Formats: sequence, C-alpha cells, structure tokens
Amino acid sequence: MAFSRMLCKELQEWKNSPFRKPLVIRGARQVGKTTAITEFGKEFDTFIYLNLELAADRRIFESNLPAASVLQRIYLEKGTQKQGDTLIFIDEIQNSPKAVELMRYFYEDFPDLFVISAGSLLEIMIDTHKISFPVGRVEYRYLFPLSFLEYLGALDEQKAITAFSTLPVPDWAQDRLFELFHQYTLTGGMPETVDRYSKTRDITSISAVYQGLISAYKDDVSKYAKTTTEVTVIRHIIETAATEAGGRITFERFGNSPYRSREVGNALRTLERAMLMYLVYPSTNTMPPVIADLKRKPRLQFIDTGLMNFCANIQAQYFTVDDLNALYRGKLTEHIVAQEFMAMETTYIKKPVFWVRELKQSSAEVDFLVPYRNKIIPVEVKSGKEGTLRSLHSFIDISGCSLAVRLYRGPYTVSKTATPKGTPYTLVNVPYFHCSKIADYLNLQN
Repeated sequence: MAFSRMLCKELQEWKNSPFRKPLVIRGARQVGKTTAITEFGKEFDTFIYLNLELAADRRIFESNLPAASVLQRIYLEKGTQKQGDTLIFIDEIQNSPKAVELMRYFYEDFPDLFVISAGSLLEIMIDTHKISFPVGRVEYRYLFPLSFLEYLGALDEQKAITAFSTLPVPDWAQDRLFELFHQYTLTGGMPETVDRYSKTRDITSISAVYQGLISAYKDDVSKYAKTTTEVTVIRHIIETAATEAGGRITFERFGNSPYRSREVGNALRTLERAMLMYLVYPSTNTMPPVIADLKRKPRLQFIDTGLMNFCANIQAQYFTVDDLNALYRGKLTEHIVAQEFMAMETTYIKKPVFWVRELKQSSAEVDFLVPYRNKIIPVEVKSGKEGTLRSLHSFIDISGCSLAVRLYRGPYTVSKTATPKGTPYTLVNVPYFHCSKIADYLNLQN
C-alpha cells in the first residue's frame, strides 16, 4: 500500500535541505504517515524504525541518559550502526515525553543524522501531558487523506493524471475526470480504503474498512477523554457527525442529543485536535485579511468524505445522479472541495473559510473565500444557471470584487457578466474536479 503522496516530494526536499531540522509528521490515525515515511526510508543507507507504542522501544528513551548514549542504545537494540545516510523514524512519539525532549539534542548534537517522528494523537497528548516540542529545533508537516490527484495515482490512472495536469482540461477527458472524481468522493481518501478499492473496484468490499476506522476512533477516546461523561459525548459525536458534516452546526443538543453547548463544544475541539473533524468558521470580511468570526455558527468538516458517506448511509445515492450537487442538498460537493483545499497545504492546518452576511431582512452565504494576489475571491459550488448565484452577487455588490469562481459539473468557461444591481464582474466557471487548481485558472485571466 505504498502510494505516491505529495508528502514524499516534501520529504525529499527536507532531506536535501542544508537547513534541515528533525521533522514531526502530524495527522490522524490511518492517513498513511507510517507507510509514507517507511517508504521514504528506502532511500537511506540505514533506516531504523522505533514504535513507541511498544514497551521495548519506549524503554530506550525512559532512562535519563544523554542523547549520545540514547543513540548508542538505539543502534544496540536494533542490531545496527550508523552507516552512510541514516534515518531514524520514531513513530507514535506522543507516548514518550522524554523522546520529545531529545529531539532538540538530535538537532544540536547530531546535525548529520536524519530524524523523523510522527504521532496520531499528538495534538491531544501535547495538551494532556504538557508535552512541548523544542521551539526552533524541529519542523512540522501535516498529512491528510489522499487528494484527488493522489487518488488517481493510487488507481494508476495515468491518462487521467496527464489530463488533470493540463489547463484547461481537454474536452475528451472531461467526462472521465468527472466520473473518477465522483468515484473518489464516494470512496474517500483513507489509504486502506483506496488500496482495497483499487484492487476490487467494489464499494461494498470496503465497508469493513470503514467500520474498522470508526471503531478505532471510538476506542481511542478512552486514551484522552478526562471523564466518563466526556467519553460518552465524544463517542456520540463520532457516531452522528456524518449526518451533520458539510453544514453549519449548533453545539446545543448536537445530533439530537441531550448534551449542552459547553459539553459538545469541548468534545468537538478535542476531536479537532485529534484531526478527526474540524470547525470551519465563517468570515464577514470582504477585503483582506480573511479573519474567521468565532462568534458565528461553524461548518463541520469530517476527516474524510468517503467515511462520511458510509456513516450517513448514502453511498447508494451516488449511482442515481450525474452531478454531485444533486446529492445531500449539495453538502457533499462542498465537503469534498474543502477536503481538497486542506490537503493542498502540508506545513500547517489551513482550514477553509466561507462568507456570511446575517441580517434580519436578508442573509447570504458564499461557500468559500480564496485569497489571491491581495484580493479575496468568492467561490461558489453550484449547479444550474449563473443567475442563481444570489449570495455571490451580494458579496460582489458589497465588496466591489471584479472576479469570482463557480465550481460546477461542466467545462471551463469565462463570462463577463453583472449582478442584478449592475455591478460588473468576471465569472470563471471551473469543473469541480479541478478545485485544487483555482489559482491556476485565475492566473489565466491576466
């Protein structure tokens, strides 16, 4: 299950950098961290793997030995020695605060050593156990479920990859890319799911994988929830989040529960630190910078759209429509677009932002705001005619923005148009499978 991931290119750049620091890979369970780094380890003369969920590996770090002695003990325990380029991979590092502390000494005392660590519940353990990575002594990368381009690679769709990399996409490839993007939205991007589907091409064959992932996430709760009540609330959210994801949520009585706003809010923020779901807040800004308004209702983003489909029991609906916007009140298209946006950034968690205007007389909501050349570009995920873009028009009338994007089930086109109030603007229509290429399409307008 060795997929080509965007992270692999970044790991290669990290290896070749003269300013390299020990690297920390962050991501939820089962998004492919261990597989990607183990595959990367094949490029080294010596590769040493330590899993700190195992007591034997954890004990190496539990003594109060200096870094040099710990390093010698690692070589001794693993029956090897430093030969040529050596990569030490410390997996599940959150299980040993002392291993975290030693990261700074690997940086200061052994600059020729390559060190990567990873952790699935890292964000939570940092908070719970007051673990602190040495500031300025490590660097970070984030890994999410497979992007659409990574998915195409996993399925060995070479012609589709070539077409996807062409702007605009050739006419002959449009329908095939839409078909593959719908398939990707159905299955999602969790590596084990994609691996199973690439071998069987049968969506029913991967139900056990989805169920196993959900069970594992629920089992993890006992590792970080502080009280019995918190365990119950978090598990309830995991079980019901799929039916709420993609839309704006209210904490109070979330998922038809009796739980209060504070309980649900704390549980959701814990799950966000576990990188299982994200609270995406809106902005009311029409000019840079885009600042999320934490006082307004957020949109809920689940870890993976395929997992969301399974939990919400809506997989069969994919076989009845040709346009994703016809599914689940359009929420699925917005959800997979947001998932693509997040997968594009690996140096930090870049949550998408949407725009709202909430007045008693009228309200408006634009699906996404995309920074571009000191501007804010409104992006709507829509089907139908251009004239139905009411919220987009409200944003343009207020901001004076002269450029906007519509993601839809159709080819790339550009139209010079105006809002009902007469504000002129250019609408760039982009096929939604190319949502990760919005900036490239905007560049074509200049």
